[in-house]
Amino acid sequence: MLRTRSPLRRLLAAGLAALATAAVTLVATSGPAAAATTPGIDVSHWQGSINWTSVRNSGVQFAFIKATEGTSYKDPNFNANYVNAYNAGVIRGAYHFARPNISSGAVQANYLASNGGAWSADSRTLPAALDVEANPYAGGYCYGLSTTAMRNWIQDFLNTYRSRTGRYAVIYTTTSWWNQCTGSWSGPWANHPLWLARWSSTPGALPAGAPFWSFWQYTDSGSVSGISGGVDRNHWNGDRTRLIALANNT
Repeated sequence: MLRTRSPLRRLLAAGLAALATAAVTLVATSGPAAAATTPGIDVSHWQGSINWTSVRNSGVQFAFIKATEGTSYKDPNFNANYVNAYNAGVIRGAYHFARPNISSGAVQANYLASNGGAWSADSRTLPAALDVEANPYAGGYCYGLSTTAMRNWIQDFLNTYRSRTGRYAVIYTTTSWWNQCTGSWSGPWANHPLWLARWSSTPGALPAGAPFWSFWQYTDSGSVSGISGGVDRNHWNGDRTRLIALANNT
């Protein structure tokens, strides 16, 4: 999700089904429209200027918006996107692109919480998402971390974010990356919503131990009124009332 049209992400998504283990839970084997009832998108500055009223009028009901990356980058369009989405009636949440090889998880969670990833019970603010996926920079697919070190980094991030906001962060990942880089760790799924990335007509196999997906990014080449060019499309696994319940922690 770092770059809208990343060849690396496209390659990883294309190989997801082949790399996933057969023993992982399978859910929602019908098409995207049948698998969930609430449509959404995720965006960053790569989408340029967005007409959020048109986005909402097209039927989009939620959006994850890039806020931060690593320890020093803030998306230049975040403030406008976050406020304008809210004003248009879109339920929105921030997301942070993880860089596990440059600082502790706590440092990056604090950076997110201090730069747009905080939370309030206003029916339109989701808990923020941790985007943890294949490393697009130098340093190896798993950022040079062992599976134990990666688990510890993610747990540090999650614990710190919850301490700062009172909420369990959403986790965005692919099944193949998660199983390989965390050693099929199932620890977070009891509390943290899974945002699954798989560009296909079905979500397929889930990360080890995940009982279901909460969000599913099913394409990176969708189209939405109010946005020029392609955009990631998503589903929430439930209706709008349940999404508002997640937003309000009820």
